[in-house]
Amino acid sequence: MAPNLNSRDCGIPQLQKNIAGKWKITIIWITSMKTWRFGELHRQIPGITQSTLTKNLRELEAAGMITRYVYRQVPPKVEYTLTEKGKTLIPILQELNDWSVHNLK
Repeated sequence: MAPNLNSRDCGIPQLQKNIAGKWKITIIWITSMKTWRFGELHRQIPGITQSTLTKNLRELEAAGMITRYVYRQVPPKVEYTLTEKGKTLIPILQELNDWSVHNLK
């Protein structure tokens, strides 16, 4: 029997809404390592455009996965860090990483 995606017990649709996409899991993984300034984070993800990174960071911030901190200075300084909620995904992503290394050669 197929899972009922409309059931309250099925969190997959909500998970997809919050972390699906080409870059979000990569952003979560990288921000688990340290706090990043925008330019540093952009350099860590080859192939992502600035506008796509901005869009994904805003969506992850809205989902409560990333915190954006703006320093009141000139020039402006903005830092991104993983929230406690976001950190709960890291063991799961580590398992997916390990599985990928062993099975997707």
